[in-house]
Amino acid sequence: MKKSLLSTLLFLFFTLSISTFTSCREDKTAGEKIEEGVEDIGDDIEEGVEEIEDEIDDNSDANN
Repeated sequence: MKKSLLSTLLFLFFTLSISTFTSCREDKTAGEKIEEGVEDIGDDIEEGVEEIEDEIDDNSDANN
């Protein structure tokens, strides 16, 4: 009797602990995904502009 009770309790403990760790993923709505994508594109554009500015500065320094 004790073994079956202990086995059941251990099974429940492991089941609950595993489901706690695996179900903590945040679900995003379509609007949130779009907003995140737009922000990523904006960040990429900013990085590209900075790289172009650096190239222009390097070229103008080399010509002087």
